[in-house]
Amino acid sequence: MLILKRQDVEISSIQHPKRDQKILILKYQDQTFRLISVFAANQEEEARNFWRDLTDNQGKFCILLEEPDRHSVWGRIRLEQLGSAEEGGTDVATLTPLTQACVLLLQTLYLDIEDLLGTRQAKQFQKDITQICQEWKFPQANTPETVERLLAQIDPLDGAQVPPWEEHHLITLLQELYRLGKSYFGNTNFAEEVEDILQDLPASERQKFLDWLKQSPLGKQWH
Repeated sequence: MLILKRQDVEISSIQHPKRDQKILILKYQDQTFRLISVFAANQEEEARNFWRDLTDNQGKFCILLEEPDRHSVWGRIRLEQLGSAEEGGTDVATLTPLTQACVLLLQTLYLDIEDLLGTRQAKQFQKDITQICQEWKFPQANTPETVERLLAQIDPLDGAQVPPWEEHHLITLLQELYRLGKSYFGNTNFAEEVEDILQDLPASERQKFLDWLKQSPLGKQWH
């Protein structure tokens, strides 16, 4: 269990061996870590709780990196494992159904805001999502046009249409959706309907997502 500052580590990016994108890598004392999740500057408690759950309850070797403008959690990996079942991460074959489920939750929340709160609030939600995706560098969701397509045009049931996100993107998206949903609706009832929202997913893929969700600290919010 390590809590470090930016000056303690070296951060760089490398090409993912099986995806057309760069991934962030942190090096500390000849060990390599991969980004798992990011938190805003005012989410120190959430970041520490997430880090403690991974280290204490799941037995993972993780670093909590504290910076003035954000907190981030990194899990140890071996570089030769990238693109396969990665230590501290999730293999590529599992990520697609997880991404499908997350996009389905995103689209459902967007439609609920539009139906219940009106077009103006839906447009503001779209702007909020665009800002989040730009700040955390979500592949294929870094412009207003690509976010609009993500919210209203792609079919999340088609795995070929969802963006090539990594696990830390999914965790960040669900964290931010929970925060935004609570802000827009004034409650967290929306987060208690996950299984109902995902009914259109094949049963095996729905179960993969629910199992992943329960194993993460996010399971305490989305259930």
